[in-house]
Formats: sequence, C-alpha cells, structure tokens
Amino acid sequence: MLESNKDSAKLDAMKRIVGMIAKGKNASELFPAVVKNVASKNIEIKKLVYVYLMRYAEEQQDLALLSISTFQRALKDPNQLIRASALRVLSSIRVPIIVPIMMLAIKEASSDLSPYVRKNAAHAIQKLYSLDPEQKEMLIEVIEKLLKDRSTLVAGSVVMAFEEVCPDRIDLIHKNYRKLCNLLVDVEEWGQVVIIHMLTRYARTQFVSPWKDDEMVEEYSESNFYESDEEQKEKDQKVKSTYTMDPDHRMLLRNTKPLLQSRNAAVVMAVAQLYWHLAPKSEAGIVSKSLVRLLRSSREVQYIVLQNIATMSIQRKGMFEPYLKSFYVRSTDPTMIKTLKLEILTNLANEANISTLLREFQTYVKSQDKQFAAATIQAIGRCATNITEVTDTCLNGLVCLLSNRDEIIVAESVVVIKKLLQTQPAYHGEIIKHMAKLLDNVTVPVARASILWLIGEYCERVPKIAPDVLRKTAKSFTNEDDLVKLQILNLSAKLYLTNSKQTKLLTQYVLNLGKYDQSYDIRDRTRFIRQLIVPNEKSGALSKYAKKIFLAQKPAPLLESPFKDRDHFQLGTLSHTLNSRATGYLELSDWPEVAPDPSVRNVDVAESAKEWTGILGKMKKEKTEKFYSDSEEEEDESASTSASESESSSESEKEDKEEDSSDESSGDSSSTEESSDSESDNKESTAKKTSRAADESDAEDIKKKGKRTSEKTSASSSSDTESISSEGSSSGSKSDSDSKSDSESGKSRKVEKEKEEKAVQDRKAPSKDVFLLDLDDFGPVTTPVVVPTAAVLSPSLTADLEGLSLSSSSVIDVTSLVSVPTKTHELLHRMSGKGLAAHYHFSRQAGIFGDRMVSVQVTVKNTTDQKIENIHIEEKKLPPGMRMHEFTPIECLEPAGSITVSMGIDFCDSTQMASFQLCTKDDRFNVNIQPPVGELLLPVTMSEKDFKKEQGMLTGMNETSATITVAPQNSTRLVIIERVMKAANLGVVPSGQDNIHRFAAKTVHSGSLMLVTVELKESSTAQLIINTEKTVIGSVLLRELKPILSQG
Repeated sequence: MLESNKDSAKLDAMKRIVGMIAKGKNASELFPAVVKNVASKNIEIKKLVYVYLMRYAEEQQDLALLSISTFQRALKDPNQLIRASALRVLSSIRVPIIVPIMMLAIKEASSDLSPYVRKNAAHAIQKLYSLDPEQKEMLIEVIEKLLKDRSTLVAGSVVMAFEEVCPDRIDLIHKNYRKLCNLLVDVEEWGQVVIIHMLTRYARTQFVSPWKDDEMVEEYSESNFYESDEEQKEKDQKVKSTYTMDPDHRMLLRNTKPLLQSRNAAVVMAVAQLYWHLAPKSEAGIVSKSLVRLLRSSREVQYIVLQNIATMSIQRKGMFEPYLKSFYVRSTDPTMIKTLKLEILTNLANEANISTLLREFQTYVKSQDKQFAAATIQAIGRCATNITEVTDTCLNGLVCLLSNRDEIIVAESVVVIKKLLQTQPAYHGEIIKHMAKLLDNVTVPVARASILWLIGEYCERVPKIAPDVLRKTAKSFTNEDDLVKLQILNLSAKLYLTNSKQTKLLTQYVLNLGKYDQSYDIRDRTRFIRQLIVPNEKSGALSKYAKKIFLAQKPAPLLESPFKDRDHFQLGTLSHTLNSRATGYLELSDWPEVAPDPSVRNVDVAESAKEWTGILGKMKKEKTEKFYSDSEEEEDESASTSASESESSSESEKEDKEEDSSDESSGDSSSTEESSDSESDNKESTAKKTSRAADESDAEDIKKKGKRTSEKTSASSSSDTESISSEGSSSGSKSDSDSKSDSESGKSRKVEKEKEEKAVQDRKAPSKDVFLLDLDDFGPVTTPVVVPTAAVLSPSLTADLEGLSLSSSSVIDVTSLVSVPTKTHELLHRMSGKGLAAHYHFSRQAGIFGDRMVSVQVTVKNTTDQKIENIHIEEKKLPPGMRMHEFTPIECLEPAGSITVSMGIDFCDSTQMASFQLCTKDDRFNVNIQPPVGELLLPVTMSEKDFKKEQGMLTGMNETSATITVAPQNSTRLVIIERVMKAANLGVVPSGQDNIHRFAAKTVHSGSLMLVTVELKESSTAQLIINTEKTVIGSVLLRELKPILSQG
C-alpha cells in the first residue's frame, strides 16, 4: 500500500502503521518503505510519516540521514505542523555529524512566526545539548532569545531547556521574571510545573527570608514586664522595620495562588512546595486544603502527596490538624498509603486528639495486613514517647499485645516496649519479668534479642530470673540467629560481672561455644569479652573498667519520624521521594542575608511595548508577503494546507492579543499592509480622531478587515505586475503610517523625508527571501544615510549599466554604492544598557575613515526619562592587526532621543569580533561588532573580458564552487542580482550570456579580487563559482550565498 500511486492507499497504510506503534508493536521493519513518502505532497500523509520517523529515527539513523535534505526543506514548509515535525525528527537523529545542521535549524525555528514551531525549537535544544554539550554557549543564546518570547505556548518549554542546559544562569531570568509570573496562569499545565520549580529556586537567591519576621515577632512577644513605654515603642518600631516583603516576591505568591485549584495534581503540588519554601509561615496554610483534595486521586498521586504532607506535618502540625479525619485509613487503601497516613496521624498527635487516635490505632492493630499492624505498634510507641500523659496507657496496651497469637505483632510490641522501658526502667520490673516468660514462645530474632538485652541491662532488678534465662539460651545457642547469639554473649558477660558465683561456669560454656562459631562476628565478640571480663596476665588496663563499660547508663532511644531528615530536599522532587540525591537535582539555596539589587528585574513597560511594536510590524509584514507568494506558486496544495496555514495565522494573532494595547494597534497596522491605499488612509484618519481606548476597542475589527482584504489580494494576484503594484501600495501605506508616527512624536521634516526614502527601498521586500534568523535583530530599524540607487534593476537600466561597463573595459575600479542592507544588528540591548540602546548596520560607504576600514553606522537611543551624558568608546579589545576609528563622543542624549554616528573598523579581512566598551558618564558596557563576510568587500567595475582574464589567473586552490538547486522564482536575472548584492557588497559585471551572471569586488583590507559567477544549468540547477586569493573568505561567502539562491 505504501508503494501505491494513490494517496488514499498510502494514507490508510500510514494510519495502520501508527496504530501499530500506539499498541506497542514493532514497526521498524517498514522504515525504508515509510521514509520514501517523506516528500509526499499530501499533508496528512506527511504528518503521519513524521510521527513514524520521530519514533524510529534514533534506531534507524543511517536511513534517516539519507532523508536529511528533505527534513531541511520541510523546515521552510508553509505549514507550521510540518516545520515543527521536521525539527523534531531532525533532533531525534542522534548522530554527531549533523550537530551543525541541528544548530542552524534550532536557530531558525527559534525565530519562526509560529509559537508551536518555537516551542519545538525549545524541545530540540535539550536533545542537542545531550548529544553535544560543547554547543552550550550557542544554545544559551537561543534560550536567552526564547525567554523573551511572550507566547504562553513557548514559556514552559524554554524554561525546561533552561533548567536542562544552564540552570545556574539566573541572570537570564531577571528581565523575564515578572513576565513569567504574569504568564503563569495561561501556560499549559506541565509548563507551569517547570516554571514554578524554577521560580522557587530563583526566589531563594533574590529575596530575603520571610520567616525572620515570625521569629522576631516571637521574640517580641516575650517582652520585659518592666520595660518603659518608650523602650517598648522603640522595640515595636524595630520589629516593624525588620522585614518588608519584596513586591516581586509578593507577585510570585499572588500569581501562583489561583493554580491551587488546578485539575493537574503536579501543578497543585508545585504550588504547595513553592508556598512551603517561600511564603511566610502564616500564609503557607492555604495549601493544605488543596493537598487534602488530591487524596481523592489515584493511589500513585496519593503516595507522592502523602509523602510531602508527612514532611510538612513534622514542622508545622497546625496546617493539617483541621483535616485529621482525611488521613484515617480505609480498608481499600494499599499498604504504602496506609503506612503514610499512619505516619501523618502520628505527627499530628497531641494532647487534644490522642485519645481519638489511640482508638483508631487499636483498630489498625487488628488489621489483616501484618506489615501495617507492625507499623501501627511503632506509631503507638512514638505517641507514648512524645506525649507523656499517655505513656502508661500505651505501655499497658502494648503489654496486652504480647499475648497476641501473631508472632509479628508480638515481636514488634517487644521491640517497642524495650525502647519505652529505657525511658523509666525503675517502675517496670514486672513487665521485664513478663517478657522473660515469653522468651520460650517468641521466635522472631529481633524480639528475642530485645528481651535478652532488657534482661541483661536490668539484670540487677531481676536477679533470680536472669541466670535461668542464660541457662535456657545456652542450651539453644548453636541454633539461634546471629543477632540473638550476640545478645546471649552480652547477657553472659553482664551476669558474670554482677553475679559471678551463679553464672561463672555458664559464661565460660557460652564463651567456648562462641569461640568455635561459624560467624566471625561471633568469634570476634567472644575473644573481646573473654579478654575484658576474665582477668589474666595478658589482660590490659581495660579489664579493670569492664563493669563500667558493660553496665554504663545508656541514653534512651529517640523514636523519630523517618521523614524528619527529608526536609533538606525540595518538596515534590524525586530526591525527596527517594530520600536520596537523584541525578539532576538542583539544590535550593539558603536565603541571602541581604537581598540583591531588585532593579535588575525592572522593565520599562512603555519602551518594551514600543520595541515589540516594531518587531511585530516587521515580522507580520515579511511573513504575510512570503506566506501569500508561496500560496500563489503552490496552487496544487490540498485544502488541509490552507487550513493549517490559517491555524498558524490565528495562533500568531492570539499571541499578539496578549501584548499591550499599543502592541495590538501596531500589529493591526502591519497586518493590513497588503490592503489598498484608501483603507490604509481611512484607518490612519480613524487613529488620529479617536482616543487610545477607542483604538483598543476597534483593533480587532480592523485586523479582521485587513486580513480578509490581504487574502483577497493574494488570491486574485497572478502576474508579477499585479503583485508588484500591491506591494507598492503596501509600502506606500507603511510610509504614510510611518510619517504619521513621526509627526506625532514631533520629529523634523528631514527625518520624515528619510522615512519615505526608506519606504522606497522597502518596495523590494516581497522579492526578498524571508530568513527566519533575521528576525532576531529586534529593535528600531535605523535610517540609512545613503539612499540605494539601484535596489531593483529594471531591464533598461541593466542595459545602460552594461553599456557603461563595456566602455571602460580595461578599468578595474571601486564603484559607487549599489545596495545598502536594511538589516540592523543589536549592539547593546536597552535592558543590559540600563536604558541605553544601540544598534549598528553596515552603510557600504568606501573610504570615509581610510582605504582599509569598513564603515559602520551606530544608532544610539536613550529609552530612559533622564539625560545620558558623555557616550564614548573605551578599552578596545581588538585582535592583532585590527584597528578602529572611534565615533565622536556624544556629549548629551536627551530622554527618548536617538542619534546616528559613524565609525570605521579595519577587520583585516576576517569575521572576527571587534570588542570594546560603550561608556557613559556613569557606566561601562561590553559590546562587540561582528561583520558578515559580505560586508568585508567593496564592489568594483570591470568588463567581461577583464573578468575572464582575472578568473583565469585565480584557478586551482583559489577557486571554490558548488552546485545548487535554484528555486524557480530565483532564476530570473533581476532576482539573482538583487539577492546576491543584498548578501554581499558586490558589483555587477555585464555578461553576454543570459544564463551566466558575474559579480566582482575586492576585499577592503588587502584589495584582493573576489569574483563570483552564477551559471544557470538545466533542470533548475546552477553552479556557483567563487575565485579569490582569500580562500577562507571565499568559502565562507560560498556557504552564505548557497541558501540565498536555493530557497524560495
């Protein structure tokens, strides 16, 4: 069926195979047949194939690697589910050789417009880290970017990746702390669990202990009777000023409280442990009701919850005392649940409820479950130790149990009585006699050993019985258990020291038996006792103190809860459950004495909204244009494709709704960019007339209207001319809205004119391939100083250029500016820069600061409400040979002001970072600039003849080439020229052949020629050739140009 030509048969086969996997059957033999269908155009088949591959990719790695190119192509699929599934399969192939491919895929997916794909990118981070831990630093960068994501779908997954890869990097959480607290309620359940555990650890490092307040109040309550009123007031004032809860600490407690009503037991347990570890003791009690509610769940959930309650009830009994009856044992409970409930009841026992509990315990002792009955006797013993009022009652009850028919109950009673008698032996001689009589009937070794120990320890109180007991046990010595034999030896030694006349011979007999025993423990003990109690010439000084050694006063044993020492583990963790440190356990740190600076968590809300507005506008514009251009070319896609696409759009819409109102209105303006000019103007005028509140209320209607219009436009546009005109109108509307926002903010007409010039350049955006990796350049787009003269070359202009080039055939010279890249790079984030933000871009202007320097334009922005003074560069940390021409220091930057300055850097023809410090009057920030390889070039003009001549001299080792598959829409001359020049600062060389495109440049530092040839072949393939002396730069440039020309 999988080999069938019909999709319906393949789909049926895949459904059956996935059904087999769901039932636990092995379907790995079908891997070769299934993997052939990975390139199927039917979305439903493709989804099921990916489900299968996710299950078996790790087992069949070699076969999976054969399809890796298909997975890479699927990462660009319009359907978000396919993109996500491809990433999941790729990350499931556990082969070190594809680590770079996985790394690139994760980076791209982390900037995807679909939150579902970004969520899967976070999942892939953990898989890649376990495969290659050396990628940690690069993965941390991706985690840092994803932590800024505002989608609730992504939050839980990225925090899980954070916990796995870099749980110690608390600094990454500072700026995202409040956002995570606020998103917590809307995150999916398992994400909530991970985030809560992470925030618990974070809070223990950032806030001071709220428990100090309780301690101070306790001290304060014990005030001196004779203190004057003034002293009392001073002390009162001191206590009040001792502790004030941090607002962020309070926010965490407030935002997690509603989750106590969650249907997921793990979420409730996570919130309970957070309150236990972080909340003031007076507030921690609110979790008890929710935990008791969980006792109605399955036995596995009950077991974990009861373990945590057992630990809590030791320190704070009052939390669970009102729910005492909830812990009564039911006959249907399994033993493990019964034992834990019994433990909690014992912890909660006090003078008020002990009589009720003892009645319960009497019933439990009669249980058919002998293990539980034995545990009940232990519980009675603990109650007798902890509550002195009922000690005698408990002791009498235990003595009554000695006549029970069940040996296990009798044995446990003996052990517990022995411990109780140690607390007050003088009053219980009769009980010891009674227990001595039981020795003949009791067979359990622990019970026999306990009776012998009691008789030996208090042999002076039963002088007549003790020797007779020794006589009986000496007879059965050889048949006894090792534990009992040791106590017989101890008893004989004690009786020899206190009553040697009657027991001397018996002791010698027992010692002789022990001397030849099979157990070396018994033999060792025998030799030790003989030397100690029987004096001879070889005996040392210790024999004088034998009586003091054997009959010393022994401390009474403490009957403690087995859960007493578990509180050093975080509640709700595997380590707490096992009472042993598990792999991957993250220790809870102690509270700091002084709280770290809370300002690290400050985020300027207005600026944050403004920044995200720009991002969303950029993202939506690029995504919408690519989205619909793809749909035009792939008209044969099934209906399910469009359904999934609309699903992706709705998800991104939902994500946008979670932004501030300013974000919404910005998102709306960008989403309607493909609508007509009239609609754009109408919306603009509406925005001017109405207030902010009206904007918020109308935002949804405008968004829907824009979406319908853009869909209609996309569906109707079939020719290049139509798409270009619609793109022009969209750019025009963007220009209008841009100029509107500029006028509102009071900027000059000059800035407005520059915005319009930028809009002209933006008209070519639809033909630009949308790189998802470009989206991490968040921040305001700087205005290029030089306007591009030939961003998209018309046929007539191309002809003119060719004519010009041919007229100067013998000249190889630097050309004027061809194309300015619009991409900006973040130099300093406003959060890291304490309100100072900086971005940079490469202006491609030659010779401003010297022949060998690359021109870089830096835009500095003040996002604070105060002036920033003396912005300058210091402490340049440059690699050998690299030079930098600093920009002129900026004396003062007004609040909300920005300024663009130019600087030059000689990168020495390498892509190494230029690191330096961007300084203000008060602060220093470490920043770095890393150039793309295409910006290390200057375009040159030359004739075709000169190009071929130079190319002939740069062959062999100086030539790098690759064959690529060119997307159909990339095969036209205009598109190839535009894409190549956008990626690298190259000049166009005229060509007499339509299928060969030539470009030339020289490196900025050394002036070495860089010749690029794109030769189109048949069947949508092309050969990309680069000739240069700088082979390293050539190979890097080849690697960067390949995806630009191959992708759609």
